[in-house]
Amino acid sequence: MKRNIITAILMTVVTTILLGLVYPLVVTALAQVLFPSKANGQLIVQGGKVIGSRIIAQPFTGAGYFHPRGSAAGTNGYDAANSGATNYSPTNQKLVDRVKADVAAAQSENPGKPVPVDYITTSASGLDPDITPANAEFQAPRVAKERGISVDKALELVRQHTEERQFYLLGEARVNVLELNLELDSKYPLQRRASR
Repeated sequence: MKRNIITAILMTVVTTILLGLVYPLVVTALAQVLFPSKANGQLIVQGGKVIGSRIIAQPFTGAGYFHPRGSAAGTNGYDAANSGATNYSPTNQKLVDRVKADVAAAQSENPGKPVPVDYITTSASGLDPDITPANAEFQAPRVAKERGISVDKALELVRQHTEERQFYLLGEARVNVLELNLELDSKYPLQRRASR
């Protein structure tokens, strides 16, 4: 009996050290060596300052910027410490009213054009950094007008920032909003700064 208890305690100590310390340290070290950008959150740095992450949505609201999907994460949305959706059911009146209002606002912005679903719906995490190409194309006229460029120039930037399905099989085509807006600021700066 005493031998079994000693064996159990030693196994617990050995597996805790191996699986709780050694394994995580080895995996972390390999990730830092093989994929340093991904292991560190895919941060985007400009002028020595971190301005965002490629994998977490940023709240762009100005008319001269492409907007990400809506967010219910946190009080004002886009709160990475409070990721999550509203969990409203499709029949919840608050959700129905919000979607109707968003569709009406979108149709007034682009009359006669179909509104992309991801333009009016929030993502499950509330932090989705990507929008569909259709969503970006829908927003292009507003952005082009605000920046004083042609819609064709805005659409060309959207095409340049469209990532196709991975291996032509996984996921959907997508546009990273932060990277697209940074390119916009670089190529076609706003004359007066819109709120970001």
